[in-house]
Amino acid sequence: MPLTGKTTYQYTSMDKWSAPPRPNTYAEKMLISAILDGSFSPGDTLPGERTLAHELGITRPTLREAIQRLARDGWLTVRQGKPTVVNDFWREGGLNVLNTLVHHGGELPPGFVTHLLEVRLQLAPAYTKEAIAREPAAVATFTAGHVSLGDDAPSFARFDWDLHHLLTVSSGNPIYTLILNGFNEFYEELARIYFVPPAARTRSRHFYAALFDAANAQDSQRGEAICRETMADSIVVWHQARSAERYGGIKSFDKESYSEQN
Repeated sequence: MPLTGKTTYQYTSMDKWSAPPRPNTYAEKMLISAILDGSFSPGDTLPGERTLAHELGITRPTLREAIQRLARDGWLTVRQGKPTVVNDFWREGGLNVLNTLVHHGGELPPGFVTHLLEVRLQLAPAYTKEAIAREPAAVATFTAGHVSLGDDAPSFARFDWDLHHLLTVSSGNPIYTLILNGFNEFYEELARIYFVPPAARTRSRHFYAALFDAANAQDSQRGEAICRETMADSIVVWHQARSAERYGGIKSFDKESYSEQN
C-alpha cells in the first residue's frame, strides 16, 4: 500500500500511547522514590556508581547526569572522590524539590498537604487583601458566580482554583501566581476530596458569599479577615475529609498518586 495521499486509518487505543521516560528522567524518579519511601534516609550514602547504574539498568554517564541534577536541586550532595550523600530535602532542598514532590507519583512525605495548607493560610489572606484593594470589581464579579455553582466536588474544586488564581493575579504580585501555578493539577485533585463532604461545600459557599460582600463594599481588610478564618478552617476540614477517605467514606481518591499520612 503506498504511503502517500490521504489515509483513512482511524486511531484507536494507540492515540493514548505515551513515550517512555528518558533514562535520566527514569533514574531521577527511581532515586527520589527511594528517598521518599525511606530506602535511602538522610545521611545515607548511595551505592557505588557501577552498582547503582546496573541496578537501575542505565549507563553510568546517564546515572551521573541524574545525580548531578538531583544534587543541584538539593536531594543529594556530591563530593569529589567520596560517596554521594542523601540530604534531608526539607532542610537542604529548593523550590524544585517542592515542585517535584507535588508532581511525583509516589508516596508524599508525612503531613505534606497539611504543610501546604498552612502556607496557604499565611499567603492567601495577604493576596486577597491586595486583590480587593486593587481590583474589587473583578473579585466581586467572579465570586458572584457562586450562586450558580453546581453542588458537587469537581465543580467546587474548579471554582476554588479559579478564585485563588484570580486573587493572585489581581493582587498585582506575580510571585503569588507563580507559586500557585506550581500546584495546578495537584490542587484540584486534593480539592475534589476536600469538597466531597456537603459541609465543606456549604462552608466554602459561605466564604464565597462573604468575599463577594467584602469586594462589593471595597473592604479589603474585611476580605483579609474572612480569608484568614476560612483558610484556618480548611485545615480542620481537610483532616476530616482524610479521615472519611481512610474509613471508606470517600471512594474517588487515587491512593497510588496521592498517598499521605497525617
